[in-house]
Order: sequence, then structure tokens, then C-alpha cells
Amino acid sequence: MARETAERFGDYAALVAARLADRVAMWMPVNEPVVSTLFGHAIGIHAPGESRGFEALAAGHHLLLGHGLATRALRAAGARAVGTANNHTPVHAVGDADEDVAAAALYDTIHNRAFAEPILLGEYPNGMGDGMPGPVAEDLAVISEPLDAYGVNYYNPTLVGAPGLPATVAARAAAPRLEAQLSVPEGIPFDVVPMAADEYTAFGWPVAPEGLTEVLVQLRDRYGDRLPPVHVTESGCSTDDVVEDGTVHDEARIRYLDRHLEAVAAAIDAGVDVRGYFVWSLLDNFEWAEGYTQRFGLVHVGADQERVPKDSYAWLRDRTRTLRSSG
Repeated sequence: MARETAERFGDYAALVAARLADRVAMWMPVNEPVVSTLFGHAIGIHAPGESRGFEALAAGHHLLLGHGLATRALRAAGARAVGTANNHTPVHAVGDADEDVAAAALYDTIHNRAFAEPILLGEYPNGMGDGMPGPVAEDLAVISEPLDAYGVNYYNPTLVGAPGLPATVAARAAAPRLEAQLSVPEGIPFDVVPMAADEYTAFGWPVAPEGLTEVLVQLRDRYGDRLPPVHVTESGCSTDDVVEDGTVHDEARIRYLDRHLEAVAAAIDAGVDVRGYFVWSLLDNFEWAEGYTQRFGLVHVGADQERVPKDSYAWLRDRTRTLRSSG
């Protein structure tokens, strides 16, 4: 929440850049500022576990400022390319009521636009900058330093409704398994509700590859020439992986990756300048709040640190070779 944190982050970036600027092909100083802001400061699921509601947007502003200060430091040290990576989600209203549509628009503004537009346009949407701390106009000049790439982390669409309205209540009743994970504090004028799907990840997230195409096209349509070349910087799923006969048969992950690669191809066909796709993740990792219970990796990591490549590892290797050979 403190402005000094952003300033110290800029200092830290300068120290790192002095040693490593010429050794890294692409720098992305801040990853998913929206997730740190909303899950860490607004609803308290992630560290530091604060439930500040809309007051958390001050932390988001300082994260963006830290990004801008770090970008300037990297440029000054001769970094070859600098970008950013943020979580984006297509937001849909749960019902046709005006209140549901307005709630979805507000959530879209907070989750997507409030973190993209300061960087890409040098301004906050819908007058949000009026409530931010510090010399906002001066900060936005720093935040909007030109970038070489824009990273999109995508996992699923978000369904939003007005609290207590019939469509919101019905959606929660239809898919109660996601109730706890998606709960929003009382007093917030929107409710993030479960989304029905034919398939879910082990995390309980709906599998919706068409949402990746939608969000990539939406970014292009919203920001046009102000949008740098896009990289999908996170895309993947957790599955209930078990090592059997020296491997992990993760057909669900293969299916997931195949469908999401097709979604990227559809966005490219629609004219979006997509330059890369990065799977989350290479190794099973420690998740923000779930620790080691959710396995996202192409490689299984056991409690003894033994690494076991999963079937998806070989599948992606072969798929990549095929794509390269076909041009």
C-alpha cells in the first residue's frame, strides 16, 4: 500500500539491470498486478491477506508505478526488450438485468481496464485516477513507458452479476463447488459467480479456450496500435496427477493445451499480433494459497524432488517440432 515500496522496487530493478540487463532477452518486471491487488489486498486470499475492498486499488496503483520505474531503470541500463504480464479475463454478465450488466462492466473495468489502460494509454478508465494516491498525472507518465511486448495470462472467463438478483442466486445454486473460492466481501456491488462448463480443472476452474480468443481480440479492438505485440505468458491447468509406471498420463492437460493453442491460432487468424505462447508451468510449483496441492507442471515434482516428465511434456515437444517444421 505504501508508495515507498514502488520507489524501492525501482531502485532494486536498477541494481539488477546493472548486472544483467544485457543477458536477458525480455524483461517483465511485474507479473499479474491485478492478482496481487485483488487477491492479496482486496479479498485477502493471498498474502498479505488484507480485505480492504476498493481501498486496495491504491496498492494496484503503486504496483503499476513500480512497473514504470523498473521499466525506466531497465531502459537506462540498456535492456533489449521490456514488457509486462497481466491476468486478463473476458467478463460476462450472468443475466440480462440492467444491474447484472452494470456489475459486469464494473468488474471488467477493475480487473482488465484499470491495469491495462494506465500502461497502454497513460490514463485510468472512468475517472478512477481521481481516487488514486499521489501525483497521479506524473505517475501515469512513468507507468505508460512504451513497451516491446504485452503479456496475457489467461485461465478462464469470469461470470458476474449483481448481488442477490435472481440470475446470480441461480448461478450459485447450480455450481456450489466454486462458492468458497469465488466469494466476494459484503458491500461490493458485484458478485463473481460460478460458471458452468463441460469440463473443470482440478482447481475447479472451467475449461473455456474460446475465452482466450475472446480476450486477445478484445485487447486488439480496445487498444489498436497502442497494444504492443502480444505473448500469452501463462496458460495451463492443474490436474490430479499420479505417477504410474514411471510417467504421468495427463490426458486432460494435453486436451487443454491443444484446445488453447487452437484458440491462439484463431486470434492470429482474426488479426491479433501474437508472438508467443508459454505454458504454466514447466514444473509442478508452489501455488499462491494452495501450496503443492495443485499440479500445473509438464514435469511432476515429487516430495523427494524427483522429476518425472508427464505425457504432456512429450506431446508439447512433438507439437512444437511439428509447428516449427511446418513454418
